[in-house]
Amino acid sequence: MAKEYSRTQRVGDFLKQELASLIQFEVRDPRVGMVSITDVEVSRDMSHAKVFMTVLGKDSEEEASESIEVLNKAAGFLRTQIAKNNNARTTPRLRFYFDSSVGRGQHLSNLIDKAVSADKAFSDDEKSR
Repeated sequence: MAKEYSRTQRVGDFLKQELASLIQFEVRDPRVGMVSITDVEVSRDMSHAKVFMTVLGKDSEEEASESIEVLNKAAGFLRTQIAKNNNARTTPRLRFYFDSSVGRGQHLSNLIDKAVSADKAFSDDEKSR
């Protein structure tokens, strides 16, 4: 059975693809850096969209604040460009946020790896007795 997606999810996926392309090819500001769009949450009335992003080499919101500020200032330009490619009645207002879940996931993965290696060292120690 096919999984059904709501309209907000489909619009979010469309915005994610379009924004990734636009930021890469149209935004000329060097302060933006290498940006990855990780998720887009669109409001039910399609008027607002939260765009979650990460910046290569920046692990915290403080480090990425300049890129976020530049993209929030360029949100009107990006919205206009999306509206040209989109045949919907409205295009959501864009607001950019730093996605800390990627860094949190890496931290948890490192903790798991440490626990596994410590457990293996403990079991090897027990076998040698």
